[in-house]
Amino acid sequence: MRRPWRRPRLPRTRTGWRRLVQGVVAGCVLALLPSTWLFVSTADRLVTTASAPRTDVAVVFGAGLWNGEPSPYLAHRLDAAARLYRDGTVKVVLVTGDNSREDYDEPDAMRAYLTRHGVPDGRIVGDYAGFDTWDSCVRARKIFGVHRAVLISQGFHIRRAVALCEAAGITSYGVGVDAKHDVTWYYGGAREVLAAGKAALDAVFEPDPRFLGRKETGVASALAGAR
Repeated sequence: MRRPWRRPRLPRTRTGWRRLVQGVVAGCVLALLPSTWLFVSTADRLVTTASAPRTDVAVVFGAGLWNGEPSPYLAHRLDAAARLYRDGTVKVVLVTGDNSREDYDEPDAMRAYLTRHGVPDGRIVGDYAGFDTWDSCVRARKIFGVHRAVLISQGFHIRRAVALCEAAGITSYGVGVDAKHDVTWYYGGAREVLAAGKAALDAVFEPDPRFLGRKETGVASALAGAR
């Protein structure tokens, strides 16, 4: 027999209320610590397309496809990467995203978009196992040999990307591209509060990506061609 639902008991004394409030405040502080870490640790690493330092590689993180084409958010990221390439700020673009199923291929869609916007195919390298931000950063360092890069994402995500790539051993500068502040934007911002906790754990424990695999020479070969 199911027990009847009982309303939680509230404190009956001033001391009890004080302890309850202190517990709530402590919980809020602990929940916000990872977000605070992201803001503090990346304060001097955020740049614009105009102020980004010259470096060999730009890394663009996947952000979904619509009918096989980059979503508007992803297109904004790719537009920024194409501009950095045309301006001579970067030499190679590493596109990292999800290709976990045959009918969903973020990196190739990103490659096709970039070539239509002036980036030669030989200067684009695809990472097909960038299943999340940590995986993308670790693979960029361990598989593709990236040591320094400009990272490109939306403003609500770029701090986490920079912090995780720094933790993975990549000297990183983040370009947070503009986007319409629609439902997706606000959802992304809210999601980052929760994602910051996972990011802190990834940075501390450094788990292996879902798929690591063998080292690849794509970035080195593209840079050799650029020179």
